[in-house]
Amino acid sequence: MGRVEAISRGMDEISPLASVEIPSLEGKVSESEWKIRVDLAAAYRLVAHYGWDDLVFTHLSARVPGPEHHFLLNPYNLMFEEVTASSLVKVGMDGLPVEPTAFITNPAGFTIHSAIHMARPDAQAVIHLHTPHGQAVSAHGDGLMPLTQTAMLIRDEVAYHDYEGVAVDLDERERIIADLGDKGAMLLRNHGTLAVGETVGEAFLRIYFLERACQAQILALSAGDNLNNPPQGSPEVTAQQGKMGLKLAAGALAWPALLRKAYRLDPSFAT
Repeated sequence: MGRVEAISRGMDEISPLASVEIPSLEGKVSESEWKIRVDLAAAYRLVAHYGWDDLVFTHLSARVPGPEHHFLLNPYNLMFEEVTASSLVKVGMDGLPVEPTAFITNPAGFTIHSAIHMARPDAQAVIHLHTPHGQAVSAHGDGLMPLTQTAMLIRDEVAYHDYEGVAVDLDERERIIADLGDKGAMLLRNHGTLAVGETVGEAFLRIYFLERACQAQILALSAGDNLNNPPQGSPEVTAQQGKMGLKLAAGALAWPALLRKAYRLDPSFAT
C-alpha cells in the first residue's frame, strides 16, 4: 500500500495535506501493463531528478497494451517525485479515467498526448516538458541549431508546431499530428519539448538528447557570437549515426542503467 500527500480530488475543497491511499495494482493488471507502469513511473522520477519537471504541469504518457486505446497519464495533483506505478491514471481517448481513481487529469495533457497516440501506432510513449532551455530554443527563430554533437544526433528527428495557446482545444490535435509527421521529437514553439518512442526508454533517450542539445545551444549562444560551425556534411553523417544508435541505447544500454538509477534514488516508484 502506497501513501502520498496530495490535493483532494474535489477542486472545490482543496486540502494540500490530504492523504490519499493508493492500493497497489501489481498482480491486478496484466504483467505487460505493470511493466509499462513501472517504466513510466521511473521516467517521472528521473525527470524530477534531472530538474526537468515544472511543478505538476507537464506530462509523460504510455499506451496500455490491448485494443481499447487506453493510455497512462500522471495524476494532475502529484509532484513527479511522488508518482508511482499504481498512481498513474488510465484514461481513454475521451480523456476520462476508465477506472475509479482518487486523482484528476489535465485536459491539456490529454489534448497533446491523445493526438499522438491516436495517429502514431509506433508512439507507445510520449514525453512533453517545459524546461527553461527547451522553451528558450523553441522561441528561437532558428530552432535547434547544429552546434554540438548532441544536437546533430537528434536534429533531423525534430519537428515544429506553432503556438496556439494552452492546449485545451481538441481541434489542435490534427495540427499537432500533421506537424509531427513521422518525426520522433518536436519543439512546440514558445512552449517546450516533446519526444515519442516505441518504449518509454526510447522516448526518454530522445528527450534526454533534445534537452541536452537545447541546454548546450543556450550556453553556446550566451558565450558570444564566435561560434565554430561543424564542417559541411558532418551534421548529416551524425544524424544517421544517431538514428542507428538510439534504439540500441534505449533497449540495451542507457535505459536499463537509468532504471537501476531510479531504484537507487527511491524504489517506491515501482509500487
